[in-house]
Amino acid sequence: MALAAVVSLPLSSLLAQEQTVPPKSDDETSFDIEPPLLVKPWESEPGSDESQENAKTPLDAAKLTRQLEEAKKDAAADTRLVKNGVLSKVEAEQQGLRVVRLESQLAKAQMIAAQEQVTAAKTRFAAGQATQSEVDAAAAALAQATTAAQTAEANYHQAQLDAAAANLRRQRLLLTLGSARKSDVARAEEKLAQLQQDDQAPH
Repeated sequence: MALAAVVSLPLSSLLAQEQTVPPKSDDETSFDIEPPLLVKPWESEPGSDESQENAKTPLDAAKLTRQLEEAKKDAAADTRLVKNGVLSKVEAEQQGLRVVRLESQLAKAQMIAAQEQVTAAKTRFAAGQATQSEVDAAAAALAQATTAAQTAEANYHQAQLDAAAANLRRQRLLLTLGSARKSDVARAEEKLAQLQQDDQAPH
């Protein structure tokens, strides 16, 4: 009995302590401040490059048309954000480059569609289901689409060159100000040199 009395004393004291400590409320256990966004609304997440995605899948003219319309709206909005000091000029330049890239991809998709139309027209003509004038019209549309695709591709390549040159100037300036590393300048020089080499390569 004496041993039971000794054991019951610490247990009763522990129970009394638990009763005196008020339980934590839900507000105290939850976070009052939400964590900041890792990606800004106007920025794409790392690794979500649309150019890589479109390179792996067949070009869809309808999808590219929608993407181009959205990109143009975003570019117009970015221009206002830059003027208001909300968005950096670099981000706006990247959005503008995205517009030119989508224009090139859309023109290429339209050229491929025109090629398919010519093939289909020739097949129908051989089967007696189309006239020569229909084949000639499809061929003329293909020639026009091919010229547009070549022009759009040249515009995109020039836009890449301009962006790479601007980035090199920016990195060199930042280096003189102590805000960039020599490796950043070296990467910018390598990118521009690669684009210039592609420009000189025979097509």
